[in-house]
Amino acid sequence: MRMGGPREAVWHGIIRKNYGATHFILGRDHAGPGSNSAGQDFYGPYDARDFAMKYEDEIGLKLLPFEMMVYTPEHQRYYPVNKVPEGLKQMKLSGTEVRRRLKTGEEIPEWFSFAPVVEILRKAHPPNHKKGFCILFTGLSGSGKTTVANALQERLMEIQDRAVTVLDGDLVRQLLSSGLGFSKEDRMLNIKRIGYVASLIFKSGGCVIAAPIAPHAAAREDFRRFIEEAGGHFETHLSTTVECCETRDRKGLYKRARAGTLKNFTGIDDPYETPENPEIRIDTATSSVADSVDTIVAKLTEEGYLISEPQAKAA
Repeated sequence: MRMGGPREAVWHGIIRKNYGATHFILGRDHAGPGSNSAGQDFYGPYDARDFAMKYEDEIGLKLLPFEMMVYTPEHQRYYPVNKVPEGLKQMKLSGTEVRRRLKTGEEIPEWFSFAPVVEILRKAHPPNHKKGFCILFTGLSGSGKTTVANALQERLMEIQDRAVTVLDGDLVRQLLSSGLGFSKEDRMLNIKRIGYVASLIFKSGGCVIAAPIAPHAAAREDFRRFIEEAGGHFETHLSTTVECCETRDRKGLYKRARAGTLKNFTGIDDPYETPENPEIRIDTATSSVADSVDTIVAKLTEEGYLISEPQAKAA
């Protein structure tokens, strides 16, 4: 699927003809590309089907036009939408809605699918609150990554049952990437290694909190690719300014970098590429540790990775 609309429906017919097919079903919104930024569909629900039907003879394939099917509870059966007896209630679930219900764990009605089929779907697509997730903190040295990460770990251990692992930037440097320096290549490899380890924890259903500086956008995208295949990834930019971070510099790193005795220090003589569209952005100069944790927990709850207290009682 290229999701190209009407012309793609013709193209699909030609391909099937070339492979020896004699008949081809065309239904609602075949190869539909969805909606534009204003929420308007690019094509009507039957534009592709009706366009392809015009070229049935030229393609040399019998095209079978199908209408959208709807369920009628009074008759307990499905009808094509244009053949529903007058006065009957019509019910339907879109593929998008079914995926949403799988994601949230909501009920999928028996009239939509057989219970054993739904059970298989649920095993293949567990709801978000049963999946692992990853929080990738990124920000300058002194922005509060380790502090907020540790506080978040404590909160998550209180409110949910998954194992929570913190991959702190300094500890990873000592134990996983001790042979790497601070060149751009080595920094990017360090983030890849963290992403790989995080993905192993994440895929087994655990929660990962990674807290490196992660100054390079390309490395953060590599990290995202490791994680997003299996579920929730929340890039969390601690956008605290260099000036604020310097006031917190208990190790004197910024002072050494300013004096030129510490080279390749992010934010001073090595660039930090600011994330353009992180899932979460927090300035710890104006947000307390508790408020920062609240912001992250609220986002995880909104996306279904954590269950709110009323939902937990209902479950």
